[in-house]
Amino acid sequence: MQANSSSQPLKPGLVGAITVFVLLAAAIARTMVWTETDIRSLLPYYLGLESAFLVIFTLTLWRPPARRPWRHLTFVIQSAIILSLLSLYSHLDFLTSFFILLSYQAALFFTGRTCWTWIGFFVLLLSGSLMFYKGTFKGLSLSMTPLVGCIIFPAYIIAANEIETARVRSQAILKELQDKNQRLKEYTGQVEELTALEERNRLARELNDSVSQTLFGIILIIDSALILLKREPERARPKLKKLQGSTLSALTEMRSLIAHLRP
Repeated sequence: MQANSSSQPLKPGLVGAITVFVLLAAAIARTMVWTETDIRSLLPYYLGLESAFLVIFTLTLWRPPARRPWRHLTFVIQSAIILSLLSLYSHLDFLTSFFILLSYQAALFFTGRTCWTWIGFFVLLLSGSLMFYKGTFKGLSLSMTPLVGCIIFPAYIIAANEIETARVRSQAILKELQDKNQRLKEYTGQVEELTALEERNRLARELNDSVSQTLFGIILIIDSALILLKREPERARPKLKKLQGSTLSALTEMRSLIAHLRP
């Protein structure tokens, strides 16, 4: 699991935020419509504590504390509010669902061991308080549903965070590959230009050497033909034919080399 920086809490997703506030509203509404006579006198206390929880939870969700100790303190205060609500009237066991919200918030604020330590602490408070007020077996049975919520909500946040991290990492890798591919293309173009330039230089050297040798041979043949024309005109004819062949050969070779020098 990839750890997220604790100084940069995650933003709650739209679905998660809506679910959170629906749970809060449902818990407060259920308290307000409670009809038993022995709780009506405690209703102002309940509404005050639930409102305090709602304010703290909303503020910390909207603007999380920058320092880790303050985040831990907000969890302690909110846990104390939930336990105080249960101590006033233990039949309102649905209030333990607030621990689901704290588990959700823990996944937003922390990662790794710190996150799961807080979630485990909330699970212990949830199941322990229900077993204390309702008895071991009944308390355990009542705690099953909220316990599942305490695991599913942070697991959803962690999975979403890992997916987003993987997506960002994939985009970074893709961008890096595109940059490298672009640099490789530029390098390949430079190599091709250098190769072409070297080939042109080689052909130019070959042209110079070949033409020089051929022209030197032609000059020698001409000198020989001129001498024979004065002394033995009959023997000059083969020399002139040889001169013609050498000239055509030089011309053909020059055309071939010039063709290779073209872009």
